[in-house]
Amino acid sequence: MAEIQQQADSGGKGGKKRAKKMSTKIDMTPMVDLAFLLLTFFMLTTTFSKPTVMQVTMPVKPKEGDPPSELPARNAFTILLGENNKIYYYEGLLREGEAKPELQLSSYDANGIRKAILQRRQANPETVILIKPDDKSNYKNMVDILDEMNITDQKKYALVDISKADTELIKSSGL
Repeated sequence: MAEIQQQADSGGKGGKKRAKKMSTKIDMTPMVDLAFLLLTFFMLTTTFSKPTVMQVTMPVKPKEGDPPSELPARNAFTILLGENNKIYYYEGLLREGEAKPELQLSSYDANGIRKAILQRRQANPETVILIKPDDKSNYKNMVDILDEMNITDQKKYALVDISKADTELIKSSGL
């Protein structure tokens, strides 16, 4: 609310008459009350965004004295994350002295790696996927492939360091 304050007349000394100065005063109290009321309302009714978290189940730590478990090559499906958003895969494991597996180029869409994973799992339900990111691959590709594991409901997969033989296989394939 605004109000105009008038000063009392200075008396009758008979001098020159001047225009009366009037000061204005604006009461800010209702506007401040309204601002705090709105602020309180929005603070109490707002829901905060939930963080997007991917749940990853870690394997059980082996007991002491247990021999390390070895993955059979027939159950292995290896995915290589390369540079420039490229993704490769092959069936089996790459071991020295054995024939090199056939490397396939794929993509991150539904008809790419997802289709390959589903076909592989349909052929062999005990498939374990080994994900090997290259040093030049980016974080988005890692998140994308982990999303594909959740989309395809793949229960067994592992993040593994890429070996030198895998890097050479990518270079020699010409893909």
